[in-house]
Amino acid sequence: MNPPPVDSEPAVTPATRDHLMQVVQHLRANAWTQAHDLVQREASAMANWLHGIVHIQEGDLEDAQYWYEQAGQHFRSRGTLAEELVRFEQALLPQADQAGRLA
Repeated sequence: MNPPPVDSEPAVTPATRDHLMQVVQHLRANAWTQAHDLVQREASAMANWLHGIVHIQEGDLEDAQYWYEQAGQHFRSRGTLAEELVRFEQALLPQADQAGRLA
């Protein structure tokens, strides 16, 4: 398993966290188009990683690998779609907690 993404990147804001969690909800509902439309509105390592996960669900592994690389994640050692969603949420929530403490 990979370590959580980019510790040097500033913690995500609560608004960004909520936005990215909406993307996760769409993925869990198999609403790929809606998830893709939403994730494209964010520009961060976390959003890039989630963008890669969106492309895994779509089945476009070439684009998924590109977005994983943009996020500093290792594409070849990724888990299943379900595992990646859990890993993403685990990485996102501590960042959101940190942002709340800094505010």
